[in-house]
Amino acid sequence: MATLKFLCFLILQLFLVANCEGVEVGFYNETCPNVEIILKETTKHYISIAPTLAAPLLRMHFHDCFVRGCDGSVLLNSTKGNKTEKDEIPNQSLRGFQVIDATKSALEKECPGIVSCSDILALTARDAVSMINGPTWPVPLGRRDGIVLILLEASKNLPTPFDNFTTLKTTFGALGLNVKDLVVLSALLTNTQTKDYVLSQLYLHGSTFFKDFGESMVKMRQIGVLTGKAGEIRKHRAFRN
Repeated sequence: MATLKFLCFLILQLFLVANCEGVEVGFYNETCPNVEIILKETTKHYISIAPTLAAPLLRMHFHDCFVRGCDGSVLLNSTKGNKTEKDEIPNQSLRGFQVIDATKSALEKECPGIVSCSDILALTARDAVSMINGPTWPVPLGRRDGIVLILLEASKNLPTPFDNFTTLKTTFGALGLNVKDLVVLSALLTNTQTKDYVLSQLYLHGSTFFKDFGESMVKMRQIGVLTGKAGEIRKHRAFRN
């Protein structure tokens, strides 16, 4: 029965993600049909060696989406003339970039200039979590990589460990996310008030947590969609074209 319910949830989400203009599950079926196979094999290699990388990869995806949407901008290295959000204080503890590098390199050999770093990060986060027996969710693909990089936006837009619950509701709400999304996506926040609220909700609704988490990840992935001619398809994880 539990398996049937989860399959129904996945089917529902496939319909929901189709409404996010310009992105869809299976976007690369014709242009890079092996994208998810290559990505999953690469991710599995790293997670089998270091399972603790799953949480940092998910956190990286979370940080990316909260600054100008899920556009892969958190992956960019600073240059002499431009400091990127990756170097702002909230992002200095992010890790797992080597997984994205390895996957991007493999995909550029398979289908150069096709798969965005934004999509790679989203799929990697999903697969890494699933590989440690966590939830899974459908990932609509077809996003392009952002080209606007402003260092201070990371500090301005990312939730902090010092935010109270009211502040967090405002932050999440500005991105189209509700209180339930806040609860299931805030596991990495260390604010005591928020942590207590999250734990109480998990105690009350723990049986539906995987389903709720998947739904919230689909919603988060729809923040700030770049498609068509917006942005670019980055050739390298760390630098703009």
